[in-house]
Amino acid sequence: MAIEKWLAVTAVGLFAMFAGEMISIYYFMTDIPDELEFVIKFDPDPKIFQFISIGVAPAGILSAVPFIMTRNYGSKPIGGLIIVGGIILLVGMLVSHSFINNIDDVYLTDVVKFTPLLFMVLSFPVMVVGAYLAKPKKKRPKKEFF
Repeated sequence: MAIEKWLAVTAVGLFAMFAGEMISIYYFMTDIPDELEFVIKFDPDPKIFQFISIGVAPAGILSAVPFIMTRNYGSKPIGGLIIVGGIILLVGMLVSHSFINNIDDVYLTDVVKFTPLLFMVLSFPVMVVGAYLAKPKKKRPKKEFF
């Protein structure tokens, strides 16, 4: 496989990792054990920012690089991988958003409320970029100057 395919595979993995991290922290906030509430004060905002910087920010960059490398000629496998990454991000954020009603009011901050919505919206441009790449393009004929 060419380097752009490996970058797209890595982007899919990072999208899946971010979705899993967000689902796990939202699930944790729905039912925090009583013994942890007295020992430590849990603040979800720094964890969510950490997950964004570790997971979805590099995944976005790793989706953009194959797009830049293959935008002139297109590639069905790379476009498909980027579409899959966008779908994984969308589904993960839908699941995370479904936990918001069960989270205790102490942990509901603006970051907790709006992060899944933000990344649901951002998953659509990822899928559009993948669809653009999945459509193969004809190569232009080279101009003869001499």
